[in-house]
Order: sequence, then C-alpha cells, then structure tokens
Amino acid sequence: MELRPLGRSGIDVPKLCVGSNVFGWTADEAASFRILDAFAEAGLTFIDTADVYSSWVPGNSGGESEAIIGRWMKERGNRRKIVLATKVGSEMGPGRKGLSRTYIRSAVEDSLRRLQTDVIDLYQSHRDDPDTPQEETLNAYADLIRDGKVRAIGASNFTRERLESSLAVSKRDGLPRYETLQPQYNLYDRNAHESELESFCLSQEVGVIPYYGLASGFLTGKYRSEADFGKSQRGGRMGSYLNPRGLRILGALDAVSERYGANPAQVALAWLMARPGLTAPIASATSVEQVADLVASTRLDLDADAIKALDEASSEA
Repeated sequence: MELRPLGRSGIDVPKLCVGSNVFGWTADEAASFRILDAFAEAGLTFIDTADVYSSWVPGNSGGESEAIIGRWMKERGNRRKIVLATKVGSEMGPGRKGLSRTYIRSAVEDSLRRLQTDVIDLYQSHRDDPDTPQEETLNAYADLIRDGKVRAIGASNFTRERLESSLAVSKRDGLPRYETLQPQYNLYDRNAHESELESFCLSQEVGVIPYYGLASGFLTGKYRSEADFGKSQRGGRMGSYLNPRGLRILGALDAVSERYGANPAQVALAWLMARPGLTAPIASATSVEQVADLVASTRLDLDADAIKALDEASSEA
C-alpha cells in the first residue's frame, strides 16, 4: 500500500483514510468490527473519528465511534499498527465545545479513555473557534505533545485566512503547527477548496485529508432520480446534487468506470487521490462489501484523459 506523509509530521499514512462517523449509527458495534477488520487486512490503517460521533443519533451522547474503535483495537491488540486521528471542538453538551486550553485538556482525556490508548497520532481542531485566541489553542496542543499524549495536530473546516494566521502564530511563537487540513472536497464540491486552499496547502506542505469524498454517496451513482432518495438515511441530502451538473458528473464517472472496469465510487476516489497535495480522502463503509470497493479505489491509477474528462464534467464554469 502506497504511503504518503501527513504534512511535516514525520507520520506516513495509506492514501485512503477510514471514516468512522457511521460507527454507532448506521453500523452497530459488530458490523463496525467487521468493517475495521476488512480495512486493516487490506493495509488501510489510517482511521479518522471525532469525539462528537455519533451524538446526532437518538440515545447517543457522543463518543460512541471512539469507544467502538477503542474496544476494537484492544480486542485485536493492534494499536501500534494504527494511525489514529480524532477531533475536538464540536459541541458535546452545554459548555463542552470550542478550543480553549481548559476544554482541550479535558476533552483529550475523555478521548484517550474511550480510545483506550495513551497517545493520539493526529489531534484535530474540528472547527474554528473565533472566541479563543489561536495562541491559547496552540499552546494547549504544545502541552499535549510535550506530555506525549498527541503526536501531531490538524485543522478541520478552517478558511484559508484562519489557517494562514494559525501557521503564522506557530512560526512566530515556536509552537506546533497544523500539519493537516480536513475540508469538504470531492468531485462535485470543488470550488471552495481549489480556489482558496489547495495552492496554499501545497506551498506550506499541509496535508489534505478531505471528508465527504463521495458527496454523501451521490458519487456512487446510487441516486439518479428523486425516487432513489429512499435508498439510505442520507438520501435526503441528494437534492442539492441532483441537477444538470450532477448528472453530467455521473455520466463522466460512468464512462471512465466502463473504461477501467471499475465503478463510480472507485473512480471518484481515485480522482481525489490524484489531486495535487492531497494526502488521503476519507471514506466510510457500512458493510464489508463496501470496503472492497474502497480498497479497489487505491489500486486505480487514472490516466490524463480520464482526469481531464472528470475535470471538464465537474467544472463549475
């Protein structure tokens, strides 16, 4: 499995990241274990989660995904083989959110306990916190790295302006810097990242690990009319994608898939993996069968003609 660097952190990861927001939601613990086993057997050992997953499910309070991953790693005895990424900052309850020094110190202990580990490889600010000085946040992370509880830090959902100012603070004050950025980015949702962040991340050697790599499932080709929206719990999100441009993208995915003997999901992820500066797209599965598709995407190298066809079909011009 090809490995790629996580920014300047010295950590290398496979070129596809296992998303785990489905654990404790559309995949129960037994299914999650089977899915994680299949990923690990294929060499996909970079796992992304967050403390808030999956608090949106009735009866959940957050931390369910981390806890499942922690029990799986303990049962399999494979923690040293896993590159583990989680996040802090999203609301976990009244007064439990943000990137203040006090909250980060508390939240990391909760995540370490649920994950049953003594160190998090990549600890990410889940979303920007404009009410907390960036110096305070980065000093909190510096403490965690010094204490051996975190190896590297990353940012998620940051604008270029805020990422740039954070990197400047890190350089000025000799503090740890965000080694990765986790933006929403896929073959449909291109403009925000490519116009503002892509070239900046390249110039600063910030690794990019985008989420929604399959546009909540639209790029699998499963949703081609409103009648298809009932096929999954995410079907309600498809209305924003099902338009002339979305259908044009699906047509291009179909054509490239036929050329390569692949399917649209594999091609959409392979397109992402070929983008400049991209470390590893995040993709999740709710079954072992879906894992096979995702693994196959890592073995698919698109040629220039295929990439051009996808670029043109997804252009927003």
